[in-house]
Amino acid sequence: MYLTPRHNEILELAKERGRVLVDDLAALFNVTPQTIRKDLNDLCQQQLLTRIHGGALYPSGVENLQYEARRQIAAQEKEAIGTAAAELIPDGASLFINIGTTTEAVSQALLDRKALMVITNNINVANRMRVYQGMEVVIAGGVVRGSDGGIVGEAAVDFIRQFKVDFAVIGTSAIDRDGALLDFDFREVKVAQAIIANARHVILVSDSTKFERTAPVRIGHLSQVHTFITDYCPDPGIREICREFKVRLIETAPAPVP
Repeated sequence: MYLTPRHNEILELAKERGRVLVDDLAALFNVTPQTIRKDLNDLCQQQLLTRIHGGALYPSGVENLQYEARRQIAAQEKEAIGTAAAELIPDGASLFINIGTTTEAVSQALLDRKALMVITNNINVANRMRVYQGMEVVIAGGVVRGSDGGIVGEAAVDFIRQFKVDFAVIGTSAIDRDGALLDFDFREVKVAQAIIANARHVILVSDSTKFERTAPVRIGHLSQVHTFITDYCPDPGIREICREFKVRLIETAPAPVP
């Protein structure tokens, strides 16, 4: 299919931001939302974008988005999720925080807590929290992934297994309709699994775009989580899984953003 100049501009914006929204594009190009929806559908048919509610993501498949692009996706939603997660963690708690832009939003919201012990395999979290008085930050050893500062591999897994903490704050790259939590890097998944196994209360933080994505490596299942915090859960099946396994579902924006 021939790509129009507008198609190419939409692709460039999606590549830069990680996500494009129908309403924003309609205003930018001074066309109707229906026209933009057709553009996005055309691009998705060619597998250049992945359709989500209200817009589209770049890219799809087994490649993860670049770190800076991931930070821009649902940034306001992640901030609200981070605030909600921080409210569950009291002063004096011990916790794991793993790799991810949403878990980093939680670390930002925790900066006013006192006497936290934070064990992390995320260099960005460690750098943010280490300078605050009263925070004890412990960082895992292992291979540092250049793309996002995540520490992965067997050394990190062995390190995590030394601890038993009050809370774990974990993210995921995708949530399947059957409740499977998915990611892209099997080395990162092994660390996440160790974190889940060694925490008394597991908090999953994930914005609603993760319901529209897929990834090839299984972390675990939603039933292994105690609290799931998202901006909005659009899937009735996921809600039923939460009810069945007594997972507390917290939605920071209980109606979808158009």
